[in-house]
Amino acid sequence: MPKRSSKKPPGADQTGAFVPPATVQAAESPSGDTTKDPAAVALGRKGGLKGGKARAASLSKKRRVEIAKGAAKARWKEPS
Repeated sequence: MPKRSSKKPPGADQTGAFVPPATVQAAESPSGDTTKDPAAVALGRKGGLKGGKARAASLSKKRRVEIAKGAAKARWKEPS
């Protein structure tokens, strides 16, 4: 009867060591994306910087509490 190998397959933390660096680099940084208008990018960033503060200021305290309770329920929900 043949003996079984005692080696276990690599875990998820070790799998990354076997991925070629060129593949990871190509996936992380698309080269030469010049299709975006710089003015539109600046305008979107400007709105994004004040978005959370402006939303919080426009909400009542009661509504903010409701949102926070819903978020807490979602965080502590049992995985299905």
